[in-house]
Amino acid sequence: MGEMIKMVVVLTLLSVISGGGLKGLEEWAKPKIENNVMNLVKGPAIREMLGDAENDPVADRFKIKEGDEDFNVFVGVFNGKANVAVLESQVSGFADKVGLVVAINTDDQALAGIAVTTHKETPGLGGEAKNNPAFAAQFKGKSIEKPILVTKDGGEINALSGATITSRAVCKGTTQAIESYNKLKPKLLEKLKGFQK
Repeated sequence: MGEMIKMVVVLTLLSVISGGGLKGLEEWAKPKIENNVMNLVKGPAIREMLGDAENDPVADRFKIKEGDEDFNVFVGVFNGKANVAVLESQVSGFADKVGLVVAINTDDQALAGIAVTTHKETPGLGGEAKNNPAFAAQFKGKSIEKPILVTKDGGEINALSGATITSRAVCKGTTQAIESYNKLKPKLLEKLKGFQK
């Protein structure tokens, strides 16, 4: 009986030490992973989308807390005015989650652009949501006053050939980002004032 208790105590200690070590490793690596994702995935997409910005939209970012959620907001300054806010969104696509960044012109209340940042969609079909600039270009200038939909659903966005599910996902993610913008708008506009040139 004493051997069994000793074995249980040793296994419990090993489990606690292993679990604590893994948690510590996760906490140590988390900022490095976030930094790599920002610099290698999201950052290039945002910089390309806001290519004419007078600032670095990735460096000029802030977080807004709304309830239990933290929202990253990237800022685009044009003609000395911080009038473009970029928000992130993630929705289910055909194969897995599709990550997006959505730029909104706060003066025009219109989309300034969108970019797919992450996906596991089929190359040549749904993968074109990220690789086909003509698909993303359709979103620019669209009003944020109504949901963004593909033409099959009564909207103005032409779906990618053979990738209607992915196209719908990108539209849904864009609409979700618009909803987040509208929810955060008072706080967001106040913060943007601090980025005026």
